[in-house]
Amino acid sequence: QQKCLEQQTEMRVQLLQDLQDFFRKKSEIEMEYSRNLEKLAERFMAKTRSTKDHQQYKKDQNLLSPVNCWYLLLNQVRRESKDHATLSEIYLNNVIMRFMQISEDSTRMFKKSKEISFQLHEDLMKVLNELYTVMKTYHMYHAESISAESKLKEAEKQEEKQIGRSGDPVFHIRLEERHQRRSSVKKIEKMKEKRQAKYSENKLKSIKARNEYLLTLEATNASVFKYYIHDLSDLIDCCDLGYHASLNRALRTYLSAEYNLETSRHEGLDIIENAVDCLEPRSDKQRFMEMYPTAFCPPMKFEFQSHMGDEVCQVSAQQPVQAELMLRYQQLQSRLATLKIENEEVKKTTEATLQTIQDMVTIEDYDVSECFQHSRSTESVKSTVSETYLSKPSIAKRRANQQETEQFYFMKFREYLEGSNLITKLQAKHDLLQRTLGEGHRAEYMTTRPPNLPPKPQKHRKPRPRSQYSAKLFNGDLESFIKVLAPATPVVDLNTSCYNGHCLTKAEADHYV
Repeated sequence: QQKCLEQQTEMRVQLLQDLQDFFRKKSEIEMEYSRNLEKLAERFMAKTRSTKDHQQYKKDQNLLSPVNCWYLLLNQVRRESKDHATLSEIYLNNVIMRFMQISEDSTRMFKKSKEISFQLHEDLMKVLNELYTVMKTYHMYHAESISAESKLKEAEKQEEKQIGRSGDPVFHIRLEERHQRRSSVKKIEKMKEKRQAKYSENKLKSIKARNEYLLTLEATNASVFKYYIHDLSDLIDCCDLGYHASLNRALRTYLSAEYNLETSRHEGLDIIENAVDCLEPRSDKQRFMEMYPTAFCPPMKFEFQSHMGDEVCQVSAQQPVQAELMLRYQQLQSRLATLKIENEEVKKTTEATLQTIQDMVTIEDYDVSECFQHSRSTESVKSTVSETYLSKPSIAKRRANQQETEQFYFMKFREYLEGSNLITKLQAKHDLLQRTLGEGHRAEYMTTRPPNLPPKPQKHRKPRPRSQYSAKLFNGDLESFIKVLAPATPVVDLNTSCYNGHCLTKAEADHYV
């Protein structure tokens, strides 16, 4: 029993030593992994610290969504580096120390249990020796009782023989012989009495010895039963005292560290997942254009650059060029109608091709959960991976289809842009001619409204003293204004007014005033 308990303790100590070596090595691996992760993150962070994106990130963290994902990925690597360093420290300074304490406690408990076991063995040996002594005493007294009983029976037989002789006729026996017989009978009776007393004494001793033996036997059996059923179990419990509970706490420390590592990892991955969900081209385009306002803000409109005093800055629709402008306007209108129809078809083809490309690049081929099914064999897992969408033949075929579709899309997109640019230019000319020529043709009369002549540009004049006349120049009536000025200004016939050598009607004169 002691040997078995000792072997069990040695096995426990060896198990705890193996656990210490395992977690010590795992701590070294975790620390090395932490250093490698830190080096990896620092390598790429050093490259990005001098960039404009990093300065923007430190300022307001308003980054393009792919750059934001990249920074969060680097932060996740640094977070995992710190977490694995913490895990290594917990293994080295917490879990291993617990196993060392459990090993020391197990050895100490075994030594104390061994001392108690020796004492129980001594007590049990005393009980067994006592039983053996009582048994021997009982056997001795019982043997003496049997011997005394046999002697008593022999004396009784002798007495019966002697009585049988004394029953013969007295007149046939001589006087001397008669005297001898009487003396023999008395001797036999005395011997019988002695043997009867001896037998009774030995019988009593035998009974007492047997009783004592039976009592001792019962006590011994009870002691042996208690030792094997209760004492040994309690002794093993003493050896196990605190072992399983302490081992439970040590392993739960390991579990807590691993679970918290996974929790921290999942928290970081959730942040990255939210950033991935926010990968949106429109907002990135807006941020990108805001980052370079001078490059992407529309420039000022080109102003008309006059030449040698020519101050007319609008299209002139006077009589010599009116018919030409009208013809050009009609040609532009017809050309625009044709171009818009053609460009609309190209636009529809471009949008359909773009949707095809979107379907190609948004296919959900990122689930690799089947590769982590530990219930399958390694060979079956490898075959599953090779048969998935990530296999090389599948990737080559998909990329070939995608590149072909992209090439067709860019061709149509270029065609659409060229057409839309042409439409924009022609539409601008069309609209300007339409404003110049008026509202356009009247279908029922096939006539046009007289075009408006371009107004004469106003020169910038220096401010002058307030006029002494109460009439308003531009908001009042021109005839009233002329009447006010009549004493100082010669009367002008409004119906025959001329402008630059050209006689104007009243309406044209009102327009140029």
